[in-house]
Amino acid sequence: MVGAGAIGGMLAVRLSAAGQDVSVIARGEHLDAIRCDGLKLVELDGSTSVAAGIAASDDFTALGTHDTVILALKAHQIAAVAHQLEGLCNDDTTVVPLQNGIGWWYFERHGGPHDGHRLKSLDPDATISAAVAPERIVACIAYPAAEKTAPGVITHVEGDRFPVGELDGTKSDRARELADAFAAAGFKSRVLTDIRSHLWVKAWGNLAFNPISALTGATLAEICRTPATRDLAARMMTEAGQIAEALGVSIRISVERRIAGAEAVGEHKTSMLQDAEAGRPLELDPLVGVFVELGELTGVPTPAISTVYSLTSLLNHRLTLDS
Repeated sequence: MVGAGAIGGMLAVRLSAAGQDVSVIARGEHLDAIRCDGLKLVELDGSTSVAAGIAASDDFTALGTHDTVILALKAHQIAAVAHQLEGLCNDDTTVVPLQNGIGWWYFERHGGPHDGHRLKSLDPDATISAAVAPERIVACIAYPAAEKTAPGVITHVEGDRFPVGELDGTKSDRARELADAFAAAGFKSRVLTDIRSHLWVKAWGNLAFNPISALTGATLAEICRTPATRDLAARMMTEAGQIAEALGVSIRISVERRIAGAEAVGEHKTSMLQDAEAGRPLELDPLVGVFVELGELTGVPTPAISTVYSLTSLLNHRLTLDS
């Protein structure tokens, strides 16, 4: 598990409890706490699980090679460690990206007119694509919400789905094995043959709710219950829906239904708001900037998305200066 924060930490504890041999890459106080007391997960009902004695390091060469490497870092953190991933991989290692938004790999093994196109907003120097061969990748969508509430402690907030899928749409043995491992750990997981369509639905909401929350400090419920921000979210999602249509992606739910789903989550702070409040750099391009690039690629205007991206870019710049 490369990154044992909110989602990576939750997966690590559950997979370890299910009998998987799990190791984690972490750093700082979080790593110290894991080494000392194990990795603790607070479940929805208040019960706790602890992965005691779990192998943990900040050295990518110290843990040996693995059958599966799950990338649970924020998207903007991957390039900095991409060259170290080789230390975790053997010839047959599967790499599972778990980032929010659109992945750098989106057009790899795509088969469409943009097959192999590199998204420059996500991998500007081809650093990640050079380090992770597309044949290694099994995509996964992380639907749960969780928070790292203290060093070594993860709190599960909502959700339990981790669907997976090959980039070429096939149902491979390795994808089935990964889904089975997630299911044995208490999550809902299945192998999808159209992983990009499902990814788009989650990215569709993240595109709107994350930057609006970072700019306003509002929770999901507050954004959805305030007419002005609800309307802004709807306009951003409508623009993204037009991009999806241009790319041949079928989004099977309406804008209003997607907003209602976010509202039902309640007073939850998005990951981008959590980062903003902590003074950390924002996961901006995978969640927002990439849609500006995709709009340019497909010829779809994105006035609402571009405006919010510009505002959030300034916020991110200020956070970067302060960090």
